[in-house]
Amino acid sequence: MRRVEGPTEAVITTNRKAYHDYLVEEKFEAGIVLTGTEVKSLRDGRANLQDSYASIKNGEVYLYHCHISPYRHGNIMNHDPTRTRKLLLHRKEIDKLLGKTQQKGLTLVPLRMYFTPRGKVKVELGLARGKKLHDRRESIKKREAGREVERAIKARK
Repeated sequence: MRRVEGPTEAVITTNRKAYHDYLVEEKFEAGIVLTGTEVKSLRDGRANLQDSYASIKNGEVYLYHCHISPYRHGNIMNHDPTRTRKLLLHRKEIDKLLGKTQQKGLTLVPLRMYFTPRGKVKVELGLARGKKLHDRRESIKKREAGREVERAIKARK
């Protein structure tokens, strides 16, 4: 598996809610099948990953409920904003994901969408486990405690 982060990637959108609702165990990089107007709309940064998820169907991975706004200068051939899009992964990765999502109650959540240095659109998928309510509260407490520490350090200087 390749490392997913780099200084030359242009991030289109991130799914901040995913880190709040899920505990991400593993990350995967996937290509995505798009039409021309979708790519143009993504270059304008008009995408939303909130409430979207990925699923494996017939040995292929699909992205559901990902909203890519219609291209502003498009014509009647513009795309459907929330259509199901195919994700491109290696067969070994798909088999691994299939096994883990069926057995352990894990789900596939898109974490971010970005352009590679070569101009390709990629989706970072997270193999995630849903957080319980008490886990979310605990995460909020930790975040608040960190902010208080930062404020105290800043006030001291």
